[in-house]
Amino acid sequence: MKNIKYAGFWIRFLASFLDTLFLALPVAVFIYFLSDGNWFDFSQYQQNMQYAMSGNAEKALVNIPKTSAMWEIINLLTVVLITILFWRKWKGATPGKKFVGIKIVDAKTFLEVDNQQAFTRIIGMFASIFSLGIGFIMVAFRQDKCGLHDLLASTAVIYEEK
Repeated sequence: MKNIKYAGFWIRFLASFLDTLFLALPVAVFIYFLSDGNWFDFSQYQQNMQYAMSGNAEKALVNIPKTSAMWEIINLLTVVLITILFWRKWKGATPGKKFVGIKIVDAKTFLEVDNQQAFTRIIGMFASIFSLGIGFIMVAFRQDKCGLHDLLASTAVIYEEK
């Protein structure tokens, strides 16, 4: 690769949004039906939305729907597995990244990430989330556009060569 162009915050945000829409959401719907409706109490969500829309947000927040930890974990692991499978098949891209023309690579060699980097990056994304999103926001301020999860896994997100 001659001219490396790092993918910035907004293009990565768009790719993540698309992945949520076209990857995580369909998986969640499938898992919900697989759980036979036992993953979470959808009727309580509907009731809370009615409370919130009628201006009674306090009541909506008091009645938190019950969820099944087992189905939460199954959903999370399924999304993680599918994400890693896309990274392997599409050389560092998920559907969202593929659509916007970016991919994840090794930060030093700019070659495909290995399994250890993929796993570390997924774990690192939780660190980015639990740091109140600062791990993601730092992408906007770094010259190499790396987030906390990229730094932990020695990865970078770059534009694909044309």
